Amino acid sequence: MEWYRIRKAPLVLGHEIAGEIVETGEDVLHYKIGDRVFVSHHIPCNICHYCQRGYHTACETLHTTNYDPGGFAEYIRVPRLNVDRGVFLLPEEMSYEEGVFIEPLACVVRGQRVANLQPGQSILILGSGISGLLHLLMARSLGAGRIIATDISEYRLHAAKEFGADAVLHATEDIPACVRQINKGRLADLVIVCAGALAAFAQALKSVERGGTVLCFATTEPGVDLSVPLNEFWRNEIKLIPSYGNSPLDATIAIALIRAGRVPVRQMITHRFPLEKAGEGFQLVTEGGESLKVIIEPHS
Repeated sequence: MEWYRIRKAPLVLGHEIAGEIVETGEDVLHYKIGDRVFVSHHIPCNICHYCQRGYHTACETLHTTNYDPGGFAEYIRVPRLNVDRGVFLLPEEMSYEEGVFIEPLACVVRGQRVANLQPGQSILILGSGISGLLHLLMARSLGAGRIIATDISEYRLHAAKEFGADAVLHATEDIPACVRQINKGRLADLVIVCAGALAAFAQALKSVERGGTVLCFATTEPGVDLSVPLNEFWRNEIKLIPSYGNSPLDATIAIALIRAGRVPVRQMITHRFPLEKAGEGFQLVTEGGESLKVIIEPHS
């Protein structure tokens, strides 16, 4: 999502964070210095038309709130509204490293919730980066049936296999044909797009079974249109659903899942860097090589 970052530069990035409270405002009553917390950067108002209908990520407040200056800083300031609706105490047994997975896992929780994932469904995950792997682990914990994962990276395909995918496919293969072969003649009940390439969305439309769902978890850059076979989708009751962000409920569920060990997130951490070497971490991720989750430790 380079298009998203460039238009906001200069900017301190980072929103998958956990830390310790070192100072509180005079009106803060429910948290104290020394508390270990996860802090949401975007939070809904909970009172608007969209929030009341359950569409918290369509809330205008959610799209305009943030903390200052950003997660890749030694210290951040948390606005009043975020303190009220976006601060969560970490369980004693949860590490800060596990805490940084709360936000991305909460997004996955919401995605699979709106897609109505059901036990026994066959799943196809297009893209095996962190989002794809979290979807894999989450779907497995919910009792999904056969799970197939794709990527252009052999390293990530190996990781998907290690994390429990029943089959992995290189993204350049004939994905629909391969899925039919693996699923004994059927396509996938749920296709989750975790790659921003338009080709991945095109693959998804061709890989979903009748009565199935395509979950657009990733997105393309602005201005890109997707051609959908409307008549075919209409006749076969295929659903196309987007999912953006998460709500406080999803964050609460993510914390419980990590705490219970249902989603073993620590196994995804491949690299750790001190704050002054954050640039090396960015470079490692940008190159798309042998890395999954890169952790920045401000005080290491």
